[in-house]
Amino acid sequence: MTPLDRNSRYYIQQVADMTGLSKQVIRKWEERYSIVHPERLENGYRVYSDKDINLLLQVKVLSEQGTPIRQAVQMVESDKRDAVLSSKEPLAQQGLLNNFVLQLLEKGNRCDELELALTLQQAYHQVGLSTFLEQVVIPFLNEVGSRWEKREWDEYQESVSSLIVRDFLVQIRRNSQYRPDAPLVLAACLPYEQHEIPLHILLLQFMLKGWRTVLVGASPAPGSIEALVEKLDPKTVILSASTTIPFDREPDLLEKLDAFAARRPNSRFYLGGKGAIGSITAKDLNAISLTDDLQEVWESIEFGE
Repeated sequence: MTPLDRNSRYYIQQVADMTGLSKQVIRKWEERYSIVHPERLENGYRVYSDKDINLLLQVKVLSEQGTPIRQAVQMVESDKRDAVLSSKEPLAQQGLLNNFVLQLLEKGNRCDELELALTLQQAYHQVGLSTFLEQVVIPFLNEVGSRWEKREWDEYQESVSSLIVRDFLVQIRRNSQYRPDAPLVLAACLPYEQHEIPLHILLLQFMLKGWRTVLVGASPAPGSIEALVEKLDPKTVILSASTTIPFDREPDLLEKLDAFAARRPNSRFYLGGKGAIGSITAKDLNAISLTDDLQEVWESIEFGE
């Protein structure tokens, strides 16, 4: 399915795919609480707008936090939802989801790889790279992660959606041009770490500032990070661990990397990710800067630094 027209109207099955609510629940909320007022086509079918879908999503988030549906509807309608929406919820972090994110959620729910890729391509060409990353890719991945954690999506739905996004981001980087004298940033997951998508996003943001970028793939072999740093001599090295697995599997990994970084004074080393923050403290490091938000590294570094 695709939107009915450029006004972004959707059938109820599409709304169910986007929100994770059943068609029965959507009808019940509409009829009992009048939260949305979909148009009716001549054949009697309901059609919903982006605004309708976001209203449903907001009520859903509030209800998951324990707010009765009727009260949740009243809060959303009176625009008081910000006082109770948890900061841990993607909708609260990202604000209302735009049309592209909603379309991606629909395609991801159905594991439609081709439509996921085509929607990403359309969004990228329409809004440009910076907006694409901040308002499409990141909100979509946040929602994917949230739905997987809540078991609304299964592992296959999460995997297909994440991999399509990853492959699209890789394609953008591969097709990009760099000045020969541009500074180089190298990013790497730690050994045994698989979560590489945050690094793809970060490198594309560096690319927007004119940097050359290199990514060491997921779960690199022990010693490969050090070998590439010695070969390429990057100005900045960003290491990431979203889980504690690298430190559990190799207890002296951090000590080795920190000692290596100390021998490379011309390169700045940063380490971030939930796994790193949960396993170590800044006191454990001498030559590597620990950060709880790798985005801060990109925001603080200018071209040529």
